[in-house]
Amino acid sequence: MALKKNEMSFLDHLEELRWRVLKSVIAVVVFAVPCGIFWKKIFDIVMVYPLRLSNPQPVLIYTSPAEPIILSIKIAVAGGLIIGSPFVFYQIWRFVSPGLFKNEKVLILPTVIASSIFFIMGILFSYMTVPFVISFLLKFAEGKLDAFYRAQEYLGFLLKLAIAFGLVFELPVVSFVLTRIGIITPKFLIKNFRYAIIMIFILAAVLTPPDIISQLFLAAPLFVLYGISILVSIFVIRRKSD
Repeated sequence: MALKKNEMSFLDHLEELRWRVLKSVIAVVVFAVPCGIFWKKIFDIVMVYPLRLSNPQPVLIYTSPAEPIILSIKIAVAGGLIIGSPFVFYQIWRFVSPGLFKNEKVLILPTVIASSIFFIMGILFSYMTVPFVISFLLKFAEGKLDAFYRAQEYLGFLLKLAIAFGLVFELPVVSFVLTRIGIITPKFLIKNFRYAIIMIFILAAVLTPPDIISQLFLAAPLFVLYGISILVSIFVIRRKSD
């Protein structure tokens, strides 16, 4: 009988996950529609702007007749995901909330707000610094090769960096939540700093395009964010002890 009860509980958990995922997908689609309508304006903002420091600027090209349509869909979906990220974070934390104590559930709304803010901050950080990375990379072949970027591959490069930075900027938020519910402590974070260095480089290699410049570009702020996470953890511990 106990086995059946646990099985039903597990199925209920899967059902809850299904509905949370479905609601997240619907939110992304809703926000993707206007992004698809105005994809050309978004193209200028997202894809042309990062090339402003390059001289001469690379030429964006496509190599198949249907590629502009596919590109517009990718821009729409990416825009829907970024704009709808607060709703997606809300669904994630609501899914996790049944495993929290009553006094911990009050953290859901502040955590959703913080997650959304830090995610957008990470994307904006990427958006503002990528032009310097592209300009640096182009100088390797300056005077020898002309730069022609395939639009889809170039968009993929930008999105990988943007999403990667958006996710790694969540580190202080995760540190706050895990410290608040007693899973980690500042002592644990400091003690495992050497392992964190290894994990940071592995994470940078997984999340970024396969070149050392992009990986170092992501790893550097990760070290800073890890330090901020330690400070956040210390702050939470002191607040709990008051």
